[in-house]
Amino acid sequence: MIDLKYIRNYPELLKAAVINKNEKADIDQILELDEIKRKRQFEFDNLRSEQKRISSEIPELKKAGADTTAIMAEMKSTAAAIKDMTIELSKITSDLENLLLTVPNLPAAGVPLGGEENNQQIRAWGEPKKFDFRPLDQVELAEINQLFDLKRAAKMSGSGFITYTGKGAALERALINFFLDFHTGRHGYEELSAPFIVNRQTMTGTGQLPKLENDMYHIDQDDMFLIPTSEVSVTNFYAGEILPYSLLPRKFVSYSPCFRREAGSYGKDNKGLQRVHQFNKVEMVRFVQPETSFDVLEEMVHDAEDILQALGLHYRVVILATGDLSFASAKTIDLEVWAPGSDKYLEVSSVSNFLDFQARRANIRFRDADGKVKHLHTLNGSGLATPRSFIALIETWQNEDGSITIPEVLRPYLGNREIL
Repeated sequence: MIDLKYIRNYPELLKAAVINKNEKADIDQILELDEIKRKRQFEFDNLRSEQKRISSEIPELKKAGADTTAIMAEMKSTAAAIKDMTIELSKITSDLENLLLTVPNLPAAGVPLGGEENNQQIRAWGEPKKFDFRPLDQVELAEINQLFDLKRAAKMSGSGFITYTGKGAALERALINFFLDFHTGRHGYEELSAPFIVNRQTMTGTGQLPKLENDMYHIDQDDMFLIPTSEVSVTNFYAGEILPYSLLPRKFVSYSPCFRREAGSYGKDNKGLQRVHQFNKVEMVRFVQPETSFDVLEEMVHDAEDILQALGLHYRVVILATGDLSFASAKTIDLEVWAPGSDKYLEVSSVSNFLDFQARRANIRFRDADGKVKHLHTLNGSGLATPRSFIALIETWQNEDGSITIPEVLRPYLGNREIL
């Protein structure tokens, strides 16, 4: 959430951010309502002050035997006005808070302007693998090796769901365990296993609500949500707390299934595992001092890159332009892995710095070295999501007969087999 004082002082910056991120927040309406609230608050405070003054006079008047009929009538009128104004202020405050929740985070300095076409490649690792035969795509390889069954998944749940089968289920489980072990063992993350169902306040804290409610799976009876990523539950681990300086930085990694209705995905490539409603992901989440967050962003990108390099997968690193940033992100760097059978790059990790945006919404603070309480910075990133990692892995390491060579780092998770 953007501090209201910041909006008052820099309204044009916020208006530009709204435009550049293709959002719909009305900054002028916020400022107008803020002005009304401050005016009503001034009137309310004056009324309360007058009420206290008159109240203090009544005992003395009664003691002196004076007629207090008129002053008691005035007190009654003032009390009624205060009650009405309390209701009005409560509604204004609620309306203003709801409007503030629609204001996106400001893009950080250096983020390219424009839409997806303005995303910029920073670097690449490796080269696209060359084959002396026509490489098969994910669906063809899945049919040969019986790795997943989309038709039977659709029978159970509808289109956009996966059932991994046999060796495919074992491979996906191996990827999840490898990702977790890699981050905890080599990168020093602490593993959390957090809830997969969260309340409305938790979803609002990370910025999914109110904007993305139509993309979420909602449990009406309890007003709860299936998480779209463990970013939501892990970031809210410290919601409403003030952390001691000595506790920072904190770095967590968490596995979870992710649930997304993908309401806005019409027309996008949904072939095979590319875009599904339920998938598994290992997420990195960091809580850091504000002055370190951009360095930590780069560190987290390298943490995700390490995994792709260990799997021998060619990828490129891309900084997202303003129009491709999420609502809550100030800066996002994507890792796009090459899938040779599909002949395209697939995004497998998105690493974002939210500055204090999520911390303000979830009220996560820390006490600095001088004892001053401040909002910390939060970051998160995929480390990694399994469906597109799965696609890139089987397409990259396929053999001419349709079998798949298992990268050496995964073999201990699959009984030390060399071929899937």
